Amino acid sequence: MERSAGDRTASALFAGFRALGLFSNDIPHVVRFSALKRRFCVTTCVGKSFHTYDVQKLSLVAVSNSLPQDICCMAADGRLVFAAYGNVFSAFARNKEVVHTFKGHKAEIHLLQPFGDHVISVDTDGILIIWHIYSEEEYLQLSFDKSVFKISAILHPSTYLNKILLGSEQGSLQLWNVKSNKLLYTFAGWKVGVTALQQAPAVDVVAVGLMSGQIIIHNIKFDETLMKFRQDWGPITSISFRTDGHPVMAAGSPCGHIGLWDLEDKKLINQMRNAHSTAIAGLTFLHREPLLVTNGADNALRIWIFDGPTGEGRLLRFRMGHSAPLTKIRYYGQNGQQILSASQDGTLQSFSTIHEKFNKSLGHGLINKKRVKRKGLQNTMSVRLPPITKFAAEEARESDWDGIIACHQGKLSCSTWNYQRSTIGAYFLKPKELKKDDITATAVDITSCGNFAVIGLSSGTVDVYNMQSGIHRGSFGKDQAHKGSVRGVAVDGLNQLTITTGSEGVLKFWNFKNKVLIHSVSLDSSPNMMLLHRDSGILGLALDDFSITVLDIETRKIVREFSGHQGQINDMAFSPDGRWLISASMDCSIRTWDLPSGCLIDSFLLDSAPLNVTMSPTGDFLATSHVDHLGIYLWSNISLYSVVSLRPLPTDYVPSVVMLPGTCQTQDVELLEETTEPSDEMIEYDSPEQLNEQLVTLSLLPESRWKNLLNLDVIKKKNKPKEPPKVPKSAPFFIPTVPGLVPRYAAPEQNSDPQQSKVVNLGILAQKSDFCLKLEEALVNNKYEAALNLLKELGPSGIETELRSLSPDCGGSVEVMKSFLKMIRMMLDKKRDFELAQAYLALFLKLHLKMLPSEPVLLEEMTKLSSQLEENWIHLQSLFNQSMCVLNYIKSALL
Repeated sequence: MERSAGDRTASALFAGFRALGLFSNDIPHVVRFSALKRRFCVTTCVGKSFHTYDVQKLSLVAVSNSLPQDICCMAADGRLVFAAYGNVFSAFARNKEVVHTFKGHKAEIHLLQPFGDHVISVDTDGILIIWHIYSEEEYLQLSFDKSVFKISAILHPSTYLNKILLGSEQGSLQLWNVKSNKLLYTFAGWKVGVTALQQAPAVDVVAVGLMSGQIIIHNIKFDETLMKFRQDWGPITSISFRTDGHPVMAAGSPCGHIGLWDLEDKKLINQMRNAHSTAIAGLTFLHREPLLVTNGADNALRIWIFDGPTGEGRLLRFRMGHSAPLTKIRYYGQNGQQILSASQDGTLQSFSTIHEKFNKSLGHGLINKKRVKRKGLQNTMSVRLPPITKFAAEEARESDWDGIIACHQGKLSCSTWNYQRSTIGAYFLKPKELKKDDITATAVDITSCGNFAVIGLSSGTVDVYNMQSGIHRGSFGKDQAHKGSVRGVAVDGLNQLTITTGSEGVLKFWNFKNKVLIHSVSLDSSPNMMLLHRDSGILGLALDDFSITVLDIETRKIVREFSGHQGQINDMAFSPDGRWLISASMDCSIRTWDLPSGCLIDSFLLDSAPLNVTMSPTGDFLATSHVDHLGIYLWSNISLYSVVSLRPLPTDYVPSVVMLPGTCQTQDVELLEETTEPSDEMIEYDSPEQLNEQLVTLSLLPESRWKNLLNLDVIKKKNKPKEPPKVPKSAPFFIPTVPGLVPRYAAPEQNSDPQQSKVVNLGILAQKSDFCLKLEEALVNNKYEAALNLLKELGPSGIETELRSLSPDCGGSVEVMKSFLKMIRMMLDKKRDFELAQAYLALFLKLHLKMLPSEPVLLEEMTKLSSQLEENWIHLQSLFNQSMCVLNYIKSALL
């Protein structure tokens, strides 16, 4: 039964598990005080859900359930967290589940403000709605003309009962009483758009951040400006005040810098430059603590402590992922618990699939690390290496020297990295003499022993370096290994072979030790990338014509070819056992190919093209990275915990789009239930009694039923009892059974008739068995299945008794014996129960060999049976001999 395109809605092999490396985006964070735990929590948004961290250790407390769309703004009070998506916003309890949903806006919501038992929401069309939280009903709705007063900031001033302060992009501010629905006062403003409003520690005083970079400290009771500050970094993104006794205000900027202002001396006291690599989304001083919490769109959440004499903040704790899309990901080590990832932000990081506390960053690559340390450069942007495009890692000697080799975008030299020390290594590997300046490193690999690195260049040269010393150890080929750019290099597990491929469409096999060319293979198209599964010696090549070629490096021949992708193949991964090849393409699909059968067994689409794919060494997870996404997405292998049908997909199969997993592990319960449904289509395979009429088929009976039929007399002598059985004195504890293969209870003896006749009934002695009767019937209708089935149910002693009773001396007849020989011929004709036919015939000949020649009918039947038996056995013997020859050749020949 073939599976049609509509039978399955998602991937049969992989289910979304969770996302790694996501900590923050451009939505400002929210700080709350947990009265139950007596500590502060900070909530950051990550796409469709939000994370809640404990400020004390910055450990993840909770992950919310996912919303249908990306969150566009957040707010919180002491009990609930409010998150808006589109024109709807929801209230979350216990940082996890939605308890209230508020619908009524026509445009996207961009501001939220909790207000006691109410919450205020503002959309981009200038509609302000006040909602009652628990009834989810509208309390008040206000409309503002966007051309006159477009709301850009909202604040509830302290001690101002039922009043809110609104800031506009036009620059003016309005103070409203929401209970009486009255505009109390309009502040003229400073003719520049308001971007931030923040309550100062003093009553009636508010800080106003403007588009021009100005910060106005304003008294809203008397409409007086108390002081002005100016930052030259662009609009003010957020403002916060210290409340631990120091009159300091912090202001964020779009450049990632933070300005610290002294409110008593009215001057700038410090600058925290490059606090984030992107705009400061939000910053908050914790109440009565010298701690500043910041987050930004660079996927980082940081806590700064102000304990120095100069008032400068130092980094205390942080949670940080990549701030730009990823370029390469690979599992590190054999336990499947760490994933190395390189990004366009220039960093190399390690993410743990177990817990976030095991994450670590190997940092930015620096061109001259010693010079930076010696001169103490604060701004290292000018000496940073370009982003890593490809890397290879091996943990074999990680404690002795560097175990990671990486090539950088547009750079000739390859950098080494040390995983244990979490830093860039000591060497930059590049050839000394080069004629051209535009040559770059395009492919790298590291040997399984961790001693050598193989680097391919765009000029076609392939070099070998020692990882411990960084010394050049030779090149492949006289001048260059390939005429075109090197697209892939790989070394087998025993350092015997080096495989390289170039853009000219040639795959070459080299001796690793003496660098001599062994073999070359011409490919149908130019290769895009190459991947070697060292354990099985299987080499995968992704070609520019969107096809995949699989080679065996032992025979150096193409063993599989796959086609079906409609875009460039970005990455490939083998399963740990080498049975599956998983490919990711620009057509937004991830396909799984079964190498033994050469078929496509799974395919699913994603809403974002996958750039990288890597399989865990333990086979439990598939990790992917995608275009314009900062996280690593884990997919669990369903075949490890559920029965999966691995039948080939039809050619007209249309895969469906699967959503990327969120950061919460438990969100995909419905998906798991959905994926178990297709198991109903899996029909249990019942093997027929005979696969083919030409095949010799054995019975399923145990050997004890037929193997010792010729040795029954010997067995009986060994098992002969030494003394007769004794009758038990009392009733038996167990109910007696009749001896036989199928257990049956013995019927009780009926001695009710005291005058039982002692005359023997000779009719009982002369009665024929069921087997004899079936054989007599078969002479008429030529159907021997019933007689054979009766014989199969008997044990060795019963079979001997039945065959012995076939002779005329024991109550049988010559016709019955002829019928038995015809039954054996029928078994040999159909080639079923082959071993039973041989055993039954052998016992029959042993019992009746003396009388067979004297009966012409039986002799004629025996002659036919003999020729048929010989024909079958010669055919079978030739097959045995052929198989034995092949097996002996494989065992002894030097391949």
